[in-house]
Amino acid sequence: MKKTKKLLIIGDSAFAEVAYECFTHDSEYEVVGFVVESQYLKKKELFGLPIVPFEQIEEHFDPSEIEFYAALVYTQLNRLRTRLYQTAKSKGYRPASYISSRAFVWRNAVVGEHCFVFEDNTIQPFVRIGNNVVLWSGNHIGHHSVIQDHCFIASHVVISGFCNIGSNTFMGVNATLGNNVNIGEDNWIGPSVTLVKDTEPNLLFKVEQPEPAKVSSRRFFKVLEA
Repeated sequence: MKKTKKLLIIGDSAFAEVAYECFTHDSEYEVVGFVVESQYLKKKELFGLPIVPFEQIEEHFDPSEIEFYAALVYTQLNRLRTRLYQTAKSKGYRPASYISSRAFVWRNAVVGEHCFVFEDNTIQPFVRIGNNVVLWSGNHIGHHSVIQDHCFIASHVVISGFCNIGSNTFMGVNATLGNNVNIGEDNWIGPSVTLVKDTEPNLLFKVEQPEPAKVSSRRFFKVLEA
């Protein structure tokens, strides 16, 4: 694929390595470097490309020429990825998205900015996906459903039709939602959990317990509010 755009990847973890592979071999982006906050900077290069301090990003890369993707998972219920995404935007860098050539996205589905959609995702008609959302591999997003901003959907999740997923929500591997379910913001839905009723915000669900955990999801994941 012809490379017509340049990209910085924020992060140097496993997700950053996977993002490098996807952007390099399945997109129009050429990855030109990595960026890490200075307190976590442990090495100088990855895949032969420089890793520079996030605080000094403008000294190394011109924001008018470079786009970025913050390759971070669901730390602090997605707050870390959200913070770096928003800060990079404030510095003038444009957010990039990746949608696998092996994903199926219906023609009228809408995918926001700074999203990462892995292979084997099925996104059905009239779906709306917000900004800064990760869909790992093999998910089914049913017709007319909405995934709000800053969510992380792990692999082989089934979201049925007319569902609404609140912002900052995490859904674990093999989690399932029935039709017409509204998930509150900041929900953590563990692997293999099935939900068929609406949920309130700030709840944590595990497969071994039929009711949400007594501890709030924000407290459990040590979310630091602004």
